[in-house]
Amino acid sequence: MKQISVDVGGTFTDCFVVHNDELIETKALTTHHNLAVGFMNALGQAADILGVRDASTLIAEADAVRYATTLGTNALIERTGRNVALLVTAGYESSVPLSRGKGYGVGMPPQYQADVASASRPEPLVPIQRIRGVQERIDYKGDVILALDEANLRSQIRELVDVGAQAFVIAFVNSVVNPEHELLAEEILLKEYPSHMLGSIPVVLSHVVGGRKGEYVRTTSAIIDAYLHDEMFFGLGSLEDVLRESGYTKPMLVVHNTGGMAQVNSTHALQTIHSGPVAGVSASEHIATEFDLGNVVATDMGGTSFDIGLVVQGGVKFYDFNPIMDRWMVNVPMMHLVTLGAGGGSIARYDRMYKTVQVGPGSAGSDPGPACYDRGGTEPTVTDADLILGYLTPEYYAGGKVQLNPRRSKRAFEDRLCGPLGADLLDAAKLVKHRVDLNMANAIAEEVRTKGYEPSEFTFLAYGGSGPLHCCGIAAELNIERILVPPFSSVFSALGAGQMRHMHVHEASVYLWLYNATRGHLLEDFSAVNAAIDELEARGRDDLLRQGFDDSAISYSVEMDMRYGNQLAETSVESPVRRINSLEDLMLLVKMFSEDYGIRYGAGSQAPEAGIRINSIRVLASVPSVGISLDQPQVAQTKLVRSERSRPCHFVGHDGPMDTSLFSVEALLPGSVIEGPAIIESPRTTSLVEPGWTMTIGHHGSGWVKRG
Repeated sequence: MKQISVDVGGTFTDCFVVHNDELIETKALTTHHNLAVGFMNALGQAADILGVRDASTLIAEADAVRYATTLGTNALIERTGRNVALLVTAGYESSVPLSRGKGYGVGMPPQYQADVASASRPEPLVPIQRIRGVQERIDYKGDVILALDEANLRSQIRELVDVGAQAFVIAFVNSVVNPEHELLAEEILLKEYPSHMLGSIPVVLSHVVGGRKGEYVRTTSAIIDAYLHDEMFFGLGSLEDVLRESGYTKPMLVVHNTGGMAQVNSTHALQTIHSGPVAGVSASEHIATEFDLGNVVATDMGGTSFDIGLVVQGGVKFYDFNPIMDRWMVNVPMMHLVTLGAGGGSIARYDRMYKTVQVGPGSAGSDPGPACYDRGGTEPTVTDADLILGYLTPEYYAGGKVQLNPRRSKRAFEDRLCGPLGADLLDAAKLVKHRVDLNMANAIAEEVRTKGYEPSEFTFLAYGGSGPLHCCGIAAELNIERILVPPFSSVFSALGAGQMRHMHVHEASVYLWLYNATRGHLLEDFSAVNAAIDELEARGRDDLLRQGFDDSAISYSVEMDMRYGNQLAETSVESPVRRINSLEDLMLLVKMFSEDYGIRYGAGSQAPEAGIRINSIRVLASVPSVGISLDQPQVAQTKLVRSERSRPCHFVGHDGPMDTSLFSVEALLPGSVIEGPAIIESPRTTSLVEPGWTMTIGHHGSGWVKRG
């Protein structure tokens, strides 16, 4: 098997290459002006390690190239999308500008959401001048109340073209239950302005992007998809051109934020947002199952952000029903993630109100990067603090490809933090380290407890370029006893992209009572549930057949979003049956929901007396891919090892320097036990074993970190 998987982050581009029996991990700085440059740089390193002529040779020989990208995220942040026009049901022209009245706070930290007096809404992606109402109406049952006025529609389209529309979104009320008018409007628009007049103008239908009810979030989803269309089309197209020029003839595969992947021609822009962190959660699911780790909290600390995902036993899935993308709420099925501005490049600043240090969410990124990168950055960052405290070797950072300048770090801290804090250099660096670890620990605690669990019930998976460096500090704040630095931790999300299956997710709102407490009876007519599943399965099947897969290779799983009565706590349950055909099937589903609810929120918290209902049905159509089997990180025989190398390092909670052992990961055999304080260096990451902790080395750079 020969496979290339890539994860483009805000600071580094990670590459994981499977070349027959060899597994190679590499990193290169992300080149935001052209992501293909960073990709080829990282792949070139892999070619050198393998003794292959060049990166193009690796590409030409690859069985598959899988790509997790930040193109859409960057375009949204930088506001570089095209001019989108919006067609809505007449009378709903102000729905998007009003943004449910809460648009000023969406995507903002809590302190800014509370500051209503100073609140300001984001610059709209579609200004009111490019929104038009169309005479049509479909009711909540899908019945046509007012037929589409075609003459009125043509008039509105011409007006929008005259004001510079470059993409169209059609979002009519209740189109998810009857898309007839959206489909007709698309047909008329393309007839009115065929490709020889306006070129290939994107037309996005809201019911295709989001299958659940909720007019505002569904419309916003479609707007973002259309807004990012050009950036994704040309960005991924240019990358595909590089692959073609290198002799790669197969379709390029793109990671989706739903937890699967698909060919470029079956991917819409919205599905690529946060695809890199989702690949990391997918890798965590794989390793948790393969090594029977139980409940896992997956954390990815890179150069720009810190991402948190939960993997629990029993098939429970965590989705964001209305995830936030930049400053907008959308309505697409997306694996649940919590993202903090806490990475190696996160900027530390003096908080004048509380007279202490705050870290993030701003980041120095890769250009100019932290002050120690010596590329023009002047702000103190987490990486600068780690260097000052002695954890990083200046001449060996990123395997020696990035030379760190300690003097720049010292200058940044002295200029920006030491003076205002009234602290010396080391105390300021310790304060930054403690603050960023505390921020990440608090976010993990909130995420785990909100879902009804305790952090002590989880294995803490620490990966990303900076994860193994800060895992002990985070775990100490949470009283977690067991940490796993997984195999290939520095490029773990790229590894996850190589493990993902081909998958499409389709969902629909149903609003069905399984048990109506008011009437005191169970659902007896299952036709509505099964009809919805039939339709969703058909859509997933069509997606995969279009990509060349055989019908017999496709598998399906059904998930239902369930709740007790009108509670806000909604749980996604993987249905034990694909169709509900009997009372026994119904009761089995209710039992699974009840058991999971009790585990998460405590025995006896179930409330069937309020009724049990389904809000949404989701069907996952998938084809498994060839995965990578990893060696078990737990080693049977262990041996305490010592190092002849050491240097003084400084730790939070300890006065003065401590003699810290230095190890090279290449020189350590599986089963080696290292007592803290110690530093384990590799060309791509650094693991820090703090005082009071030990690390047992596994395979492929993995390691168990435990107290004592």
